[in-house]
Amino acid sequence: MKDRFHELLAANGPALWRLTASYARTHSDREDLFQEIALAIWKALPGFRELSSERTFIFRIAHNRAITHSLRRRPAASPSEGLDPPDPSPGPESGLLRAERHIRLQAAVRQLPLEFRHVITLALEGLTYSEIAVVAGISESNVGVRLNRARQMLRRIFEVKQ
Repeated sequence: MKDRFHELLAANGPALWRLTASYARTHSDREDLFQEIALAIWKALPGFRELSSERTFIFRIAHNRAITHSLRRRPAASPSEGLDPPDPSPGPESGLLRAERHIRLQAAVRQLPLEFRHVITLALEGLTYSEIAVVAGISESNVGVRLNRARQMLRRIFEVKQ
């Protein structure tokens, strides 16, 4: 089980870390949330019955921990505080632009109500509608509706900032 846990974290850790950015503003809060998620996965792993994919199982756990975490902690820091440094890319200008867009998107996603924030975060991680439905505990059609509304809200947020 220990090896399986490490394999799952190695394969999904970066995506889970990005997910924490939608729920925690500071680097230390993201680390705390990531640890909570990892511990919850460790505890739940023996009960995994393969009714869904391991990725869906992990994101369902992460989603539940993130909601609990965000309800416990109210935001107090600025949206850009504690973000990771940008990923290395071919040129400094393109890397800077990418990092700036990433920061703006994270800040905008954090402004969304929780029910829209989690579906857009999972969609950004590449989960399908059916996987998001399982993780969020809603129907696939509801996933579509929430994603559509989340995108509309994000458009409005970006229009106001321009």
